[in-house]
Amino acid sequence: MRNPVFALSALALTLAVSTAGAQSLSSAQALYTQGKWQDAANAAAALKTSAGYALAAEATTNGAGLVADGQKKALFSKAQDYAKQAIAADKNNADAYFELARAQGRLAQFSGILQSLGMAKDMKKNLDTAVKLNPNLASAYVALGLWHANLDAKGAIARSSTGASRAQIAPNFEKAIALEPGKAVHRIEYANALLLQGNKAGAKAQLEKAVGMSGSTFWEKRDVATAQAMLAKLK
Repeated sequence: MRNPVFALSALALTLAVSTAGAQSLSSAQALYTQGKWQDAANAAAALKTSAGYALAAEATTNGAGLVADGQKKALFSKAQDYAKQAIAADKNNADAYFELARAQGRLAQFSGILQSLGMAKDMKKNLDTAVKLNPNLASAYVALGLWHANLDAKGAIARSSTGASRAQIAPNFEKAIALEPGKAVHRIEYANALLLQGNKAGAKAQLEKAVGMSGSTFWEKRDVATAQAMLAKLK
């Protein structure tokens, strides 16, 4: 007969470990929202969980935006590795697939056209998986909108090779904005996509909405500042 005291002790230990893990992830998230992306990435990765690796990937990718250009590629590669570890730990983690696709997109900026098109196909596959696992993942729809916009701008060869379509740009951004209407970054990326299409008026309209938003985290405040700078250049 199983010892009930031992069983209860084991359960208590499991709950304690689970709670500690959640608190540790929360601590890493708190560091990230403060803009301490390196500390956040290290703390999150140290948890060796899917959620931890996904957060480490997010922090590393966004942190790359704060460093010199010569350091960016290495960070995007590191973020990609974190995302792959997140997927290995949990193949149903939508955030992990999104972070992998996002890191791939950033890396594609440093690659030749043929390699970039190859990355683009894999990126689309990961984004499709992300929204299949979580249909309410707004950031994935933003990434899909940008995916179509960037490849459409590359021309007919890119479109025919990847299946990108200008008709899919607006619907993806509108879906993301409907899910998270208060996120300035969604409006900024929509403006970037519209500029790729030569739609300066549309881009200005999106940025005007973005600058009216408030930010509570380091990253959200930075997004609003970015929108202000972009709008000033378009006027």
